[in-house]
Amino acid sequence: MKSIREALTNNNSPAPQVTSKLSVYQHWDPLKAMAVGISYPPELYDYIKNEKVRKVFYQIAEETEEDYQKLISLLQKFNVHVVRADAAQGISQAQYAIKKNMQIMRPSFMQPRDVSIMIGEDFYCPNVGPYKSIIDYVKSRGNNVLGSHHLEIGHWKHDDYPAYMNGAMTTRVGKDLYIGTLGDENLEINGTLSELEAKMQAKFPDYRVTVVDTKGHSDGSFCPVKPGLIMSIKGDWQYKKTFPDWEVVYLEGEGLEKVTDFLTLKRRNNGKWWVPGQELNQDFTNYVETWMNHWVGYVEESVFDVNMIVIDQQNVIVNSYNKLAFDAFSRHGITPHMCNFRHRYFWDGGLHCITSDLRREGAMIDYFPERNQ
Repeated sequence: MKSIREALTNNNSPAPQVTSKLSVYQHWDPLKAMAVGISYPPELYDYIKNEKVRKVFYQIAEETEEDYQKLISLLQKFNVHVVRADAAQGISQAQYAIKKNMQIMRPSFMQPRDVSIMIGEDFYCPNVGPYKSIIDYVKSRGNNVLGSHHLEIGHWKHDDYPAYMNGAMTTRVGKDLYIGTLGDENLEINGTLSELEAKMQAKFPDYRVTVVDTKGHSDGSFCPVKPGLIMSIKGDWQYKKTFPDWEVVYLEGEGLEKVTDFLTLKRRNNGKWWVPGQELNQDFTNYVETWMNHWVGYVEESVFDVNMIVIDQQNVIVNSYNKLAFDAFSRHGITPHMCNFRHRYFWDGGLHCITSDLRREGAMIDYFPERNQ
C-alpha cells in the first residue's frame, strides 16, 4: 500500500500542455482534468487500543486508497490529468485531536465534489489547505477561483450570496444550471423556490438557472449522462418540463432496500454508515458511535450508480452493474466501465462525490434555445 505522500507524489500526473483556461460547460464533454480526493492513511488509527476495532479501520483505510488508485488508473487510461487533494493539514489536525483525546474530524478532503465546481471558467472552492494543490493547478491556468468569501449554496445564511457552489448540488447542461437544495431551512431563510431561483439567477446572468427542491445532493438522485438520456432514482422532478423529449431511465428498487445488511445496522445508527461484514461487530459499532458519529455521513443519497463519472458521450464510470442502466447505455452507444468504491456506504460518497472535473473540451451549448423566447 502506498503511503499518503507516495500517493500524492505519484498520482499528480504531469500537467498537460494547456495554453487556454480550464472550463466545464457540459459534464458529458470529453474529460481532460480531474481532481480526486484522498483519505486518512492506515497508520492514523494506530492509537486505537482495541485490536478488533483497529483492524477494521486499517481495512477501511487500505481498501479506500486501493479504490482511489484503481479509479486514478482508469482515468489516466483516458488521458485524464489527475490532481489530488492534499491530506497533510487534515492529518495534522487529526493527530493533534488524538493527542488531546478529542474526536477527530471526518476527512472532508475525500470528496472534492461536495465543496467545489467549475462553472464555465470560474472555479468555486474554499481556500483551505487540503484543496491548495487543486487551487494552485487551477490558478496556474489563469482561471478565477471564488473561495471562502462566498457562502455555501446548501446552507443559506444571512444574505443572498451562495457559499461555494458545488458539484454535488449543481448540474451543468450548457446554458442551463440545475441547482438542488439541502432542506427546508433553505426556504425558511430565502422564501419560495422561485424567490431562491431569482437570487441564483442574479448571480449567474449568463445562464438559465432552475432550482430543484431535491432536499439532498442531486448527484445522488439523477444524472444526465448525455444529451437525450437521464438516469434517475428519485421522483420525476418534472423531467418533461426541464428535459423535454429526453429518455429518463428510472432505476426502481435501487434504494437501501437492496442493502439488507445495512438496513440491519441502520436501526442502530440512524442510517449513517455501513461497513460490509461488520454488522455484528459490536466493539466497532460502539466505537464509531461514541467517537466518530459526527463524521460518518448519511448514505441514502448515494446508493447507486447515478453517482457516476461521465468521461465523454461514449464512456461512463459506474460503481457496479445494473441491467436497466446497462441496457440504456447500449441503446445510446455508451460503454460503462466498472470501478467499485467499496466503502462508499461508510464514507457516504460515490464515484462522482470523490472527484471534481476541472477541464472538459467544448464550449457552452444552448440545448433549449426556445426558452429564450
